[in-house]
Amino acid sequence: MIDSHCHLDHEPLLENIDDIIKRSKDVGINKLLTICTTLKSFEKIKSLVKKDSIIFGTYGIHPHETETDVVNIDNIINNINENKKIIGIGETGLDFFYNHSNKQRQIDSFKTHIEASIILKKPIIIHSRNAENETYDILNTYKKNDLKILMHCFTGSFEFSKKLLALGAFFSASGIITFKNSVDLQNTFKTIPLDKLLIETDSPFLAPIPMRGKKNEPSFIKYTAEKLSSIKEINLDKIIVHTTRNFNNLFIT
Repeated sequence: MIDSHCHLDHEPLLENIDDIIKRSKDVGINKLLTICTTLKSFEKIKSLVKKDSIIFGTYGIHPHETETDVVNIDNIINNINENKKIIGIGETGLDFFYNHSNKQRQIDSFKTHIEASIILKKPIIIHSRNAENETYDILNTYKKNDLKILMHCFTGSFEFSKKLLALGAFFSASGIITFKNSVDLQNTFKTIPLDKLLIETDSPFLAPIPMRGKKNEPSFIKYTAEKLSSIKEINLDKIIVHTTRNFNNLFIT
């Protein structure tokens, strides 16, 4: 299995990193992608990718952080080119649920990340909340550039998923699909082609059932994989094979 989105630089994961890695390997995880959200977090990620062969990282600024952390295309390109284990761009995107940062700053930052991803031909990890139309409209303007799109922790509508599929997007299922009130989301994931699916924990956030109330960690990915298997009515082993292959096709090859 591969946890396509976790935050190993966050506590309590970082202070327990040796145990986190061991438990990850024990459940069959062979890659962890730890996601950058701020300039400060990237300094930790650079150390984390040296910690173990299964850990890989990204470089990018979360939409909530665009008020204070500003990067340009050259910053992104240079930081990714310096380390072969930094394999993706993000997380970036748009989040209009909270008023943490100016909408235009988020949009400008999102476009900067997209344009860097086009130059580098690297996947872009996208966070989208309360911004379906704006997210799609921006991505659609770059549709001729063969974007490698991963919709992280996808919770969008069925209609949004269809529009994104037309752009070639991949979709990552998080522990949210295990929640009892996520029936609409489960139905959406049922329609997404198997060759477009990945799994993630977004740990230490969003612990899946039956681990709700605990700090999430990568080893809990097995519960999301099991739920996705149930939703898709496909054998768990097949889910693991496909989501692993999809990650490697998107990020490694």
